Amino acid sequence: MNKSVIAISTDFFSQAEKEKILQAVADAESSSSGEIAIMVVPESDRYREAEDLGALLLAGLVALVICVALHYVTVWTYLDYFTIWVYVPLVCLLFFPSLQLFRRFPRLKISFAGRLRQAEAVRTRALIGFYENGLYRTEGETGILIFISLLEHKVWILGDRGINEKIPAGYWEALAGELATGIRSGQAAETLCHVVAECGAELARYFPRSRDDRNELPNVILTS
Repeated sequence: MNKSVIAISTDFFSQAEKEKILQAVADAESSSSGEIAIMVVPESDRYREAEDLGALLLAGLVALVICVALHYVTVWTYLDYFTIWVYVPLVCLLFFPSLQLFRRFPRLKISFAGRLRQAEAVRTRALIGFYENGLYRTEGETGILIFISLLEHKVWILGDRGINEKIPAGYWEALAGELATGIRSGQAAETLCHVVAECGAELARYFPRSRDDRNELPNVILTS
C-alpha cells in the first residue's frame, strides 16, 4: 500500500485514453487470475477545517489591508485607533465570502491541510474504494486498486492479502513512482497502461490464469 505525489488535472483522461487503459487492463488480466481496478476521484476529503482556516486567514489579510489603507488615506486622526475596532467586524464580514471562494476553488484549501492529514485522507478513501468496489471479494484475494486522488495529487496502489503475501510492498511503491513520473511528463495514459501491464506480468508470475477463471469485476474506470 504505497503512495506517490503527482501533478494532475480534473479532465484527466480523454475517452480515447480511457478505452486504451481499459484494453490494457483486459490484456493484463487475460494471463492471470488477478483483478486490476483503476479509480479516479476528485478529492479524498472535504477538508472542512482547511476551508475554515484558509477563509479566516484570507478574511484577516483583506481586513488588514483595508484598515491600513484607511489609516493612510484618512485625514481624521481618530481613525488611527478606530481601525482596531473596525478590523474584527471586517474579518467577520469577509469570512463568509472567503469561505465560498475556497469551496468554489478547492485547490486553494489544500495548502492549509497538512501532509499527514492529506496522506491519511487519501489512504482512508483508497481503502474505502477498495472495499466498496468488491476488490476484497476476488476468489484468490488477487485484487489490485490503482487509486488516483486529483485534489491531493496522490496515487496509491493497493494489493489484496493474497497478492501482498507473494509480492513485496516496495514493488507497488516503484510502480506508483513510475506512474507519477509519467503523469508529470505528460505521458499519463501511456505510463498507466505500462504500469497495468507490469501489474499483469507480476500477477501472471504468481497467480497464472486457470482454465475456469472468469472476470470477477467489470473493467471500468471507477469514480467516487
